[in-house]
Amino acid sequence: MQHLILTYGLTAILLLMAAESACIPIPSELTMLLGGALAAGAVSGPHPSLIAVIAAGTAGNVIGSYVAWLAGRYGGRPALHRWGRYIFLREHEIDRAQDWFVRRGSASVFWARLLPGIRTFISLPAGIAGMPAGRFGLYTLAGCLPWTAALALAGYGVGANWQHLEKTLQGPSYIIAGLVVVAIAVGMGVVLRRRRRGAPSGANA
Repeated sequence: MQHLILTYGLTAILLLMAAESACIPIPSELTMLLGGALAAGAVSGPHPSLIAVIAAGTAGNVIGSYVAWLAGRYGGRPALHRWGRYIFLREHEIDRAQDWFVRRGSASVFWARLLPGIRTFISLPAGIAGMPAGRFGLYTLAGCLPWTAALALAGYGVGANWQHLEKTLQGPSYIIAGLVVVAIAVGMGVVLRRRRRGAPSGANA
């Protein structure tokens, strides 16, 4: 896997991130951290820009998510339970993602992208529930972008030490999720505050 990224760069990042979102157990932490290190020029291989790495990772996530969404939409839960084991999909993972989706509705497609474990499988229940393709794509993009960006930025920052960081994050990946959620909350707070400040002046005008 590392050889693929070091050899094929953006193409490998896109395909590996697509595979992860299509429920194939490939850790996005490894892919995006190494992608960030590539962009920093800290490891041998192609040296794409950081923006290109983030774009490739996000695009791969969205593509793979639609593959899983289609599997849920047209295969249904019985087919997933029957055939899922052939692509390393275990029943309790399907059930866990299904329960998450039922409790939180369409918004779960966004929030689940920030949670290790759930993020890989949330597209399946969205497809089973018949979530509209356009809305699914928007929630998926909004959730995947901060996750891939955070990992790529971390890899860019640590450079050649990306592998040490990847090992550190294998357990507490929820730390990244927490930081991303906080960043999103702060950003939303800033936007809302600016809108409130701008409302009176706009009304008087």
